[in-house]
Amino acid sequence: MTAEAPPASAPAAQRRLLFLDGLRGIALILMVVNHTSRWWLDVKPLGWPRYYLIYGSVILPASIFLFLVGFCLPISYRRSPERDRMTATLLKYGRRGLQVIAAGLLLNLVVFPEEPIWTGGVLQTIGLSIVVLGPLLPLLRSRWGREGLLALAVGLFVAFTLSYQALQQWVVAHPVMGRIWFFDFPPWPWLSAALIGLVLGWRWLDARERGRAAEARYFATAALVGVVCLLFYLAWEWWLPTAPRFGFPRDFLLNRHWTPRGVTTALIAGGLACLLAGTYWLMEVKGWQLRWLVVLGQTALMLYFVHQLIVLTLINQALGLRFNNWPLYIGANLALIVLLVGIGYAWLAIKRAWRAHGLGPASVWRTFGARRGAAVK
Repeated sequence: MTAEAPPASAPAAQRRLLFLDGLRGIALILMVVNHTSRWWLDVKPLGWPRYYLIYGSVILPASIFLFLVGFCLPISYRRSPERDRMTATLLKYGRRGLQVIAAGLLLNLVVFPEEPIWTGGVLQTIGLSIVVLGPLLPLLRSRWGREGLLALAVGLFVAFTLSYQALQQWVVAHPVMGRIWFFDFPPWPWLSAALIGLVLGWRWLDARERGRAAEARYFATAALVGVVCLLFYLAWEWWLPTAPRFGFPRDFLLNRHWTPRGVTTALIAGGLACLLAGTYWLMEVKGWQLRWLVVLGQTALMLYFVHQLIVLTLINQALGLRFNNWPLYIGANLALIVLLVGIGYAWLAIKRAWRAHGLGPASVWRTFGARRGAAVK
């Protein structure tokens, strides 16, 4: 996998769409900033600016990652010759999702050894979303299937809202299950973001197949909806502010972890829609390469793991460093991003070498599948 792709005229099923990697790269940068703001800055000397930075940088990253899980699944499904075989679909997405869940458990073991290994996290939710959404892909072929999945996404979030008070008591009464299912970005209600992405990704591919003009209208509509959501959020913030005006009190806090509520969902929807349309316009229409951002997106899973080893395990815990000075903090973050880009390039080179020698996970899996098929015959 490289940062280069065939010409933009190639169909979506035949080339890697770099604007999606670019958006994933933006999400990774925001997540890095969220972690450095919590682990590299102290509360006392920096006060409210640190608080606002933590809140502002937590809003979008997981939302983008989970939305893109759903948004990108129809791409691989449509180009797969086995898409009519439910068994093959279950195996494909089940294996992929379990790999991501395993990565989340390994992260707990290596980076958070003080936490139980079964503690839930964003990687576990992403992996579970892939496992759950894979079998739902055939439903997208019908209008009723797509509308039903959107209704399910809304229903899951509304049900979580109505159950919030009961869930607060439930996680106290069931601490182990609470850590598994309702900790950091829990599957309920965050699966809703992936479900919405699933339907919108299918509709995007429909528009793309109708031609560049239809695709441009799709993303123009996304940008318009995003702007409307942001204006609604600003109007709400102006007339009905919380204390603090921009912060955690307006949202859900379950098991000491954040989930958006109310007007914050409009802020997230607006930011995500504008970023999606903006990366498409810059990278697909204007042809900006932004290779460094693409590399961050293509290696996001590995870098999600590695950056926490650097930010928390090495800098915070082993070296005990703090950057309680804004120019120093900004410089340290820029240096970290440059380092992560370099690690990403190196990782892509290693993967190319693995594939050239038939050693990559995908190659090994295909070889195993071919041998198993031959044995069955």
